[in-house]
Amino acid sequence: MKGTRSRQPEITPDLLLRAYSIGLFPMADSADDPELFWVEPELRGIIPLDNFHISKSLAKTMRRAPFDIRYDTAFEEVIEGCAAPAPDRPTTWINAKIRSLYATLHGMGHAHTVEAWEGEELVGGLYGVSLGSAFFGESMFSRRTDASKICLVHLVERLRTRGFTLLDTQFTTEHLKSFGAIDVPKARYEKMLARAIASPHLKF
Repeated sequence: MKGTRSRQPEITPDLLLRAYSIGLFPMADSADDPELFWVEPELRGIIPLDNFHISKSLAKTMRRAPFDIRYDTAFEEVIEGCAAPAPDRPTTWINAKIRSLYATLHGMGHAHTVEAWEGEELVGGLYGVSLGSAFFGESMFSRRTDASKICLVHLVERLRTRGFTLLDTQFTTEHLKSFGAIDVPKARYEKMLARAIASPHLKF
């Protein structure tokens, strides 16, 4: 993880939004660590909304509509799912302070979820922060095959429809690159971010 990181004595929801507006985001070393630190990567992951693409197999799955997709109906359950250990992710960085801060942002209209439901069971989802015309993806989880991928597709469709201009993924992974994610240098990212933050705050 290349970039700068600095610990802060106290992070409030308003300070958190200010941090996002200038390219910082918080993390913890582990879910058990009560402290948070700011991260500012030298290379920033984004998914260009005009270059998002999916595989043929996922497109085929999407046509079957295996899940009921909902928005902002179970924020705390989604963040709990993201914080839970998984076979490919035995530990996470989502601690109690992160949960509390983002739940408050949700109440303020700045944190949102995309959820995959199977009947009345939450089987996948993602959450992130919206500010101006930017959406900052935070984490996702899946308890069924392709559930989080399908949530990502619906997120992109929603952002495009609502006029968002920036989808920030913080970092890139091979998984995200398969959807079109790229790394952009810090200076270029800052210009993209400034344009998005200058926009009126868009409805998610």
